[in-house]
Amino acid sequence: MSQITGVTLGGVEWTPEFIMELDQANCIGCGRCFKVCPRDVFDLVEREASDDDDDYDDDDDDGFSDDTSMVMSLKNKLDCIGCKACSKVCPKTCMSHAPSAVAAE
Repeated sequence: MSQITGVTLGGVEWTPEFIMELDQANCIGCGRCFKVCPRDVFDLVEREASDDDDDYDDDDDDGFSDDTSMVMSLKNKLDCIGCKACSKVCPKTCMSHAPSAVAAE
C-alpha cells in the first residue's frame, strides 16, 4: 500500500505524519495543542486518578506544574491532517505521529 502524500503550492511532495497516540500520563493539560490544531482533534478532559499519582515526583524542572486535574485527549483522531503543529508546541512531547497508508475503498 502506498502512503498518503501531499504537494505544496511550490510543487514539492511531502508525507504528512498523522497523530497516533497521546501520552496522557505525561500531559500537563496546558492546552497548547488544542489551541494550535486547525482541526477538531483534541479535547481537554478530567484526568483519571491513578494509584501512581501519590508517588509522582516532578523533578524535570521545566517550569511547568504537573499537578493538574485536566489532561488532553484525542477527541477525533481521524480528523488529523498530519501537520504536526501539536507536537511542535507541546512542552512535554506527548504525541506520537506516523505516516499512514491510503485507505482502500
